[in-house]
Amino acid sequence: MTTTNDKNTATLIHLSAFSQYLIPFGNFIFPIILWSALKDKSVYINEQGKQAINFQLSIFLYSLVLALIAIPIFIISLLKGAALSAFHHNGEYLLQQLLTGSWSNAIIIGFTAILLFIFLHIIEFFFIIYAAVKTSNGYDFKYPITIPFLKCELNKNGTATISSLQPE
Repeated sequence: MTTTNDKNTATLIHLSAFSQYLIPFGNFIFPIILWSALKDKSVYINEQGKQAINFQLSIFLYSLVLALIAIPIFIISLLKGAALSAFHHNGEYLLQQLLTGSWSNAIIIGFTAILLFIFLHIIEFFFIIYAAVKTSNGYDFKYPITIPFLKCELNKNGTATISSLQPE
């Protein structure tokens, strides 16, 4: 049975990911600290803490992939065909490309990656809130699009232990 204290703790673990807006990497630091300190008190806290950490790690991984796609494409596309003197005219080269519509497919892929990055972080914001509401009501919440970096297994005596990177 899940107690009110367990529900509140699990909710706090999910909401602690919002600390990323105040402290760099707070979305990893605070959920990990809370989860590691309180995971032995309840299986519910353990499971929800792992869900929050796995989701934040997954979002970070997806963001990294999108950045690795978008950044090189923009740098190469801006430098391609641009004379060094074009940068001395306050970005006239970029403005000229914007106005003439001479975008390559690579630039379109780069903009798509940026839009996906923005969409991913908007979805992250709403999923955190949704997870907090669900856990505050005592429901088990599993984030979609999450890679299970941390997986829980039960021992012979019924207590939970943590395994990293275990296939299901």
